[in-house]
Amino acid sequence: MRCKLLTAAVVAIGILLTGCSTFQKVVYRPDINQGNFLTPAEVSKLQKGMTKQQVVYILGTPLMQDPFGSDTWYYVFRQQPGHQDVTQQTLTLTFNSGGTLTSINNDTSMMKQRDE
Repeated sequence: MRCKLLTAAVVAIGILLTGCSTFQKVVYRPDINQGNFLTPAEVSKLQKGMTKQQVVYILGTPLMQDPFGSDTWYYVFRQQPGHQDVTQQTLTLTFNSGGTLTSINNDTSMMKQRDE
């Protein structure tokens, strides 16, 4: 009887401790990738003066376009490795009214992972 009670207590304590923050790294968290994955080689192929069709051929379709017109395209890639901080790469391309690429802005930011 005492052995069964001790076993039940150990199992209950083990189950309760798996949710504690001290054991957070033990719990598996998958890597989460969202958006347009862009390699540095692809981004380096971009040049001012390219047409929209040429940009789509190199990078694919953008994740977002300017809601008030189609002159600004956003390629966003967000990566959240299991227990590490989140990184986000935002490539902003601006076109003139003739559909020619005029501006390239590549921004990479790091965000602190919130504790759950």
